[in-house]
Amino acid sequence: MPGKRASMRKTREVLRLYFELKLGQRQIARSANISQSTVHDYLERFTAAGLNWPLPPEMSETELEAALFPADPGKGREPTAERPLPDFAHIHEELQQHKHTTRQLLWEEYRARHRIARAW
Repeated sequence: MPGKRASMRKTREVLRLYFELKLGQRQIARSANISQSTVHDYLERFTAAGLNWPLPPEMSETELEAALFPADPGKGREPTAERPLPDFAHIHEELQQHKHTTRQLLWEEYRARHRIARAW
């Protein structure tokens, strides 16, 4: 699960350290106090966005964020409206009545009933 994204100020600093000071990704990660994989991700996103360094002075942080992190409506979790919520009263009743029933077993039954693929 992805963590909280770094601020655009920090992202600009990563780009500056890479393009102007020619630092390596590990050095940038230590300097900016972020992981090396985050530095790598930001540099790949910068290249994929087709941007050039130095950034235009009129480019705002909002525009940079939109270029580096475009919204992808087709990606991510599917809408919850397509799948009903579990019947929690039934789950509670099953757990109370049957000694060896587990939440895992009830979850597997729910997944099978609604054809939910494994996430792992």
